[in-house]
This record gives sequence, C-alpha cells and structure tokens, in this order.
Amino acid sequence: MSTEAPAPAPEAASRENASDAPPLATKILLVTDAWEPQVNGVVRTLSSTMSELKAMGCEIEVISPADYKHTFPLITYPEIRLAPGNRGDVEDRFLAFAPDAVHIATEGPLGWDARAICLKHKHPFTTSYHTQFPEYVHARFWWIPLAAGYWYMHAFHDKSGRVMVATPTMQDLLKLQGFRNTAIWSRGVDVEQFHPSKRGIDGGVYKDLPKPVFAYVGRVAVEKNIEAFLKLDLPGSKVVVGDGPAREALQQQYPEAHFLGSKFGEELARCYADADVFVFPSFTDTFGLVILEAAATGTPVAGFVAPGPKDILPGTGAGIVDDDLRKACLEALKLSREDARALAERYSWRACAEDFRRNLEPLPKERGRRFWHKLADLRKRAKERRRLAKEKRARERAQQQQGSRG
Repeated sequence: MSTEAPAPAPEAASRENASDAPPLATKILLVTDAWEPQVNGVVRTLSSTMSELKAMGCEIEVISPADYKHTFPLITYPEIRLAPGNRGDVEDRFLAFAPDAVHIATEGPLGWDARAICLKHKHPFTTSYHTQFPEYVHARFWWIPLAAGYWYMHAFHDKSGRVMVATPTMQDLLKLQGFRNTAIWSRGVDVEQFHPSKRGIDGGVYKDLPKPVFAYVGRVAVEKNIEAFLKLDLPGSKVVVGDGPAREALQQQYPEAHFLGSKFGEELARCYADADVFVFPSFTDTFGLVILEAAATGTPVAGFVAPGPKDILPGTGAGIVDDDLRKACLEALKLSREDARALAERYSWRACAEDFRRNLEPLPKERGRRFWHKLADLRKRAKERRRLAKEKRARERAQQQQGSRG
C-alpha cells in the first residue's frame, strides 16, 4: 500500500508569535550518552545542532562519556561508551555553568544523572526521543515485552517539560503510548558535503558492479531490518555500506550482496551519490538522517511505510514508500534525481537548531536570578571540590612520575 499525503516542510511548522514567546535560552547544558567520536545519526544531529547554536550566539556546555576516563561499552552496541557513577561531577558542572536551559538527549547513565539533578534543584529540563527504544530492545531480546520498554521510557521522560521527536508520526505513536508532552524537532543535512557533484567521479565507486545499484547505508544490526532488503529479487547489485554485529552473518547468508564496511567523509558521499536507489528498510528509526543524506546527493529513496520515510518522502518525488519494498525500489528507479536534491535543500541545520532552541524550557528570567542566587553557595562549594580534586590528581601524577624515576 503506497501513501500519497504530502510531506511536511520543516519551515512550515507552526510558530509562536514573537511577542508571546518566552525569552530564548542563551546558556544551554546538553547532557548526552551519545557523542563524538561515535558516528551515528544521533551524534550528527546533536553536534550539528550545537554548532549552529554556537553560531547563533549561544553558550554551550556538553557533558558526555568523552569527559570521563572510566567507561564501558553498551551491550550489543560497543561503539557507544557509557559513563556510570559520575553524578557528583555532573552536578558540579551543572552548578558551575548555571544554565538557562538543560537538555537531556539520551536515556543512559549520564541522562539519568542529569534528570535526578534537575529534579533535585527544581530546574526544568527537556529530553529527546531519538530511537524507538522499546522496539529496538524487543528486536534484539524477544523475551523482553514492549510494555517493559515503554515503562522505562515513561519513567525517564514523563518529568520532562518537552520530549522532542523528529516527525509527526513519532509524535502520534508516542501519544498512543500515553506521552503528552511531545514537540517536533526536525533534522537537517549538510547539502555541501552530500552533493550531486560527487556522482560518477572516475567512473564511480560502483563502476565494476552490474547496474542499477541499490544501496543501504547505516549500522548493520538486526533492528535495521537489512535482511528485508537483501532478500529482495532486484536487478543489478545490492550494496551495504556500514558495519555492525549482524554484518558477518548477513555476508554469509547473502554472498551476492556487496558489503563495503564503514565509509566517511568524501568516500561516504560518493557511496550515496553513485547509487541509483537508496534503500531504507528500518521500522525502528524515528527519522532516518541517511534519507536526507542520500537525497542531498540526488539519489531517490525507497522505504517501508514507517516513521521517517512516510513523514519525509510522499508527495516530493524524492522517494517511494510502500508496504512492498521491492515495488518501492523499482518505482524509485523512475524518479528524478533533481527532485531528490530539492527535498534535501528544504532541511537546514539552522532551522533544526532554531526548532530545538524554541522547544527548550528555560528558567523564567526573574526566577532564574533568584534560582542561581540561592545556589551561589552550592556553586562555590562545587568549585572548591573541583579545585581539590584537580590538586589531588596533580599530586598523584607527581608521585607516579617520582616512582617511575626511582
């Protein structure tokens, strides 16, 4: 079954009248368990948004696992490192920075720490829903019911002033699950990095493969539903760009497919551009940033009727969504690459950052002055604890150096 409803333009989202809108936050604390050097859609979204906010004059403080020495890999997703046991340091940094607004991006240890600190000090905060976590967990561990996953998500997000979601479909799905505090925060794409001019350089990256080329780009994991793509009867070649825990098994099961591993930068842009159709088989993504990256290079997209594709593609001429993925792939071959590019040009990181900033829940100006005045003593004590900890680390390093010389 295909869908025909027109895709919403990010710029067309309803805006509050400037005269009625509260003051926008200028000091923003972001707490996230997903951050650089991780490479995924969540990190690209957060880092690009923070870069735009800085360009808009905001002061940004990021607390992430990269700040901590002792981390451990997330089960089934080792690229993500978690940093438990750091609530004291997170609180010190919260008090020292004195933010106008706090955004907690992920439901990991740092996210829970920040949530507890905001509730302790009665500071408003917002959160974001980047992954269909209950569905993700259920796809990997079938014995864990969806209800358990949604209980966990409610426990984390229900105290949030706003839960930011990427699409109207995700907003509707969460409302059906009892979430009442959602707001749209769309996505952007770098239209210079991902550009049609990357296509066909030196014959293209797929010059030795039979055409047409159907390509998937992303993490190779069970929740991405890549097998639904690989088992299709399609002409030409199937290409998988990316790595992950399911890669070895899928390579053995589908030897006719071409697995290229992870690609970055210019090489990644060329992998998108030289494909004839980009295939997005996931049902668990909340948006699918790779859809915009492919479209930016002029490559039309084929996907299921699922969150992300059904919000972005119908009515644009840039892609096909259908319950029959093979049909969507073959129909996408007929689409204009110019229309795909035109879709991507509607999504900018500046608009994404503006949406994010409007969705924040900052302290009201008057309350903010009283709030941070009340916590002045706590800030002084936090600063002193940080100074003492720094001196202790310096003494320990000096002792280690003396011991090594001895």
